[in-house]
Amino acid sequence: MKRHDVIVVGAGPAGLAAAHRLSELGVRDVVVLEREREIGGVPRHCGHTGFGIVEFFRPMRGPDYARRLAASAERARVDIRTGTTVTQLLPGGEVETVGACGPERLSARAVLLATGARETPRSARLVSGTRPTGVTTTGALQQLVYLAGAKPFERAVIVGTELVSFSAILTLRHAGIEPVAMIEENSRITARRPGDWIARALFGVPVWTGTRLLAIHGRRRVEAVEIAHSGRREHIPCDGVVFTGRFLPEAALLSGSPIEIDPGTGGPSIDQHWRCSDSAYFAAGNLLRPIETAGVAWQEGRAAAEAIAAALAGALPMPERVLPIRWSAPLRYVYPQRLSQPGQPLHPLQLRARVARAASGRIAVIVNGREIWSRNIKALPERRIVLPGWPLSLEALEQVAVRLDETSAPVEEPAPRQSAIKPHSTLTERSSLGTVSD
Repeated sequence: MKRHDVIVVGAGPAGLAAAHRLSELGVRDVVVLEREREIGGVPRHCGHTGFGIVEFFRPMRGPDYARRLAASAERARVDIRTGTTVTQLLPGGEVETVGACGPERLSARAVLLATGARETPRSARLVSGTRPTGVTTTGALQQLVYLAGAKPFERAVIVGTELVSFSAILTLRHAGIEPVAMIEENSRITARRPGDWIARALFGVPVWTGTRLLAIHGRRRVEAVEIAHSGRREHIPCDGVVFTGRFLPEAALLSGSPIEIDPGTGGPSIDQHWRCSDSAYFAAGNLLRPIETAGVAWQEGRAAAEAIAAALAGALPMPERVLPIRWSAPLRYVYPQRLSQPGQPLHPLQLRARVARAASGRIAVIVNGREIWSRNIKALPERRIVLPGWPLSLEALEQVAVRLDETSAPVEEPAPRQSAIKPHSTLTERSSLGTVSD
């Protein structure tokens, strides 16, 4: 069994950015393992623009961005093995794989996990009804439309209002599919405004908040969905349902592995050097938490590559003491989750967090019992909280905590109001839902 310098698991933005950066830093024996037949990750089938601004200083469509990442890794002469699935992570940097040549065990001085995230499908959302065809996630829809050139249905209901939900509108329209409506359980959309206004004004798509999907009906294909809205149960005729968002880290490999999982993120617990509980493993990108943009994943991949290069050069000491970063509700998680000692002084210590529910108050960072930073915030579960970096000496650290003290006033939610945009005519003809709420 040959021992490589670095194995990268996953060829999306984080994995490819790391492979390219490792090459720049002089690490030559880098192997990238990707289960798909093509590299580039999720952006390969995202037909909308908005990628590449951080990385290449100009907006790009998803497929163009993915090709640019792939070309960078290929020019760096990185060994990329597609159609190769990692089946198990073993202690000390050994991985078991299955590919065209059958089962194989590989070993590396360092392994970077960059497997990304996935949307929650219908099965995990406990939506009742029948099991007809025509039910999909945004990612599966994008693959059908942009990679296979398929038109899986004619009229679809979008479930969810995250940023990816609005990209689903673009995918549907690209395929000539009518977006019948977008529904959201909460009293406001998840994405930032003016997403809902754009959906209505530019595309004529009704957006209903405070609306819950109760059941999907149909025999062989979807025929309608049943929803609860304003105290009423309604049926919306459609032949497709697109479940969007509610991302989860693609962390199946961590089960039964030597790597500790953080219950808050659902991904691996890491230290300030992107290092997992087994020091041969590092992690970056959306495996760490659901979910950030491709640009953030790309940046994290490069940062993890720099930590790996330092480890290979002997400049990153093995951890002798682990100092957990403490936090409490209403925070959902803070990462990195711990600080490893000994190590280089942290310049700066960069923390990211999210809340478990809508909350407002004063967030503070406490080091050795002393508050070093604070500010007032209004936070929603889907919005990241980025805490500024501080130069800290590891030798002097005894305790680091992040605390959010809530005020008595809840986070303000916009009051529902009538939309000035007339809902899609086909919907108003077939449903008694006549208004749209913000």
